[in-house]
Amino acid sequence: MNVFQKAGKMALGSRLRILGEEMIESAQAIYNVYEVELKPKWFPVFYCLSQSPERLSITEIARDIGQSHPAVIKTIKGMRAEGIVSEHRDEKDGRKNNIALTEKGKRIAQQFENQYQDVGQAVEALLSQTQHNLWLALDEFEYLLAQKPLFSSVLEQKKLRESQHVQIIDYEARYAQAFKALNEAWISKYFKMEAVDHQSLDNPKSYILDKGGLIRVALYAAEPVGVCALIKMDHERFDYELAKMAVSPQAQGKGIGYILGRDILEQARQLGARSVYLESNTVLEPAIKLYQKLGFQKVVGYPSPYERCNIQMEVRVA
Repeated sequence: MNVFQKAGKMALGSRLRILGEEMIESAQAIYNVYEVELKPKWFPVFYCLSQSPERLSITEIARDIGQSHPAVIKTIKGMRAEGIVSEHRDEKDGRKNNIALTEKGKRIAQQFENQYQDVGQAVEALLSQTQHNLWLALDEFEYLLAQKPLFSSVLEQKKLRESQHVQIIDYEARYAQAFKALNEAWISKYFKMEAVDHQSLDNPKSYILDKGGLIRVALYAAEPVGVCALIKMDHERFDYELAKMAVSPQAQGKGIGYILGRDILEQARQLGARSVYLESNTVLEPAIKLYQKLGFQKVVGYPSPYERCNIQMEVRVA
């Protein structure tokens, strides 16, 4: 059984690593044939220096070859031990060292000329026999990874998959304890419970529902893991307030907050609302980012019953 064929694209990193190891092994054999005293892993730094008429800083080298600063420092250390490069204190900035090839390094660069030509032609001949040009594909793949790292893409897919198991339903009396506990947890973690918190969490029916508002509950695997309220407002500009949004810490990272937010705004839209208002605190950075993603924008000049409120936001839904 070919493990990579069975595992498929999930094993991309492992397959590239093995291919890279094969290429490095071949490169070392090629270096030996041409009697070049250089380790293959040093080549990017060496080539960068050999093509520059001036000394280069480690930062410049790292930028040009796309490697980290520590990785370049480690390579420079190895090359310096072999007498291939030398370090020179920058004349203008004493904190910075500039790197240059030594006489030995320059001799190696001259030895490389024939090797460059032969390797280039061999790789070109190999690529000409392939249906998909690997060199061009790598350019494209690296560009896409620079726009969005694979880790971020995987997290997006994880959220998408898990969001399919999220169900948003209307509040019922049996969810009263979840509504209270989920909100008390985050409020007590960052702030303190205030009088208006107790009023809404202890009496959601009379404080929210009976006054024309609603509460929505997010279920994951049939368990209540998120809640959000829409409170009717008697205000000339704002029709409803988005309030008491909370997601269980154990269920965070599944996109439940965003799903709840979209749902509650759709509920407001169906109720004929023009504008939805909310109050928060900027210490809650993930929450502020979520509100911004939902379209909320900062507004000022409105009184708040909460001591913890230091930001007010609004989104138009009609």
